Amino acid sequence: MKKLLILSLLLVGATGAWGADLAGVTMPDSAQVGDESLALNGMGLRKKSIIKVYVAGLYLTEPSSDAGNILAADTPRQTRMSFLRGVKAGQLCGAWEEGLENNTPGASAELTRQFETLCGYMEDMGKGDEMIYTYQPGKGTTIEVNGESKGTLGGKAFADALFSCWIGPEPPSADFRDGLLGRS
Repeated sequence: MKKLLILSLLLVGATGAWGADLAGVTMPDSAQVGDESLALNGMGLRKKSIIKVYVAGLYLTEPSSDAGNILAADTPRQTRMSFLRGVKAGQLCGAWEEGLENNTPGASAELTRQFETLCGYMEDMGKGDEMIYTYQPGKGTTIEVNGESKGTLGGKAFADALFSCWIGPEPPSADFRDGLLGRS
């Protein structure tokens, strides 16, 4: 009986790290990036019309509801995306192009090339597939697709432009941005 109680407590403790749920997607409360522990700041549901596309979670070193402060800080950050339906790589690239144009007007040629490289990392995504974007100061932004590292794109300017696609002035929707910023 004592062993069963200990096992039950261990299972409860193990599941305690999974506390945030949105649209049937559960994300961990924290993420480890190098030596830094990041906390889940908020979650957003990306919809196209009425179709649920993916759930994203934003992880930060310190909670914040201010996109400007998040982008100004040169600290680790991460966005995790869990897909609720299939999305073609070309559709993802189109969204990146639109996000860059809308949130980083007058982007430099280098930044535009980095977004082209990002598009090259994209794959057709299916229900349950996951992408993770992790920025580390001095190292750049690592892109993972379904657990496989696709590459790292350097510079804070790229990280800021990328994260602006989600929390900048022209996000996919205000509700989506507000969810990531913990405002909803």
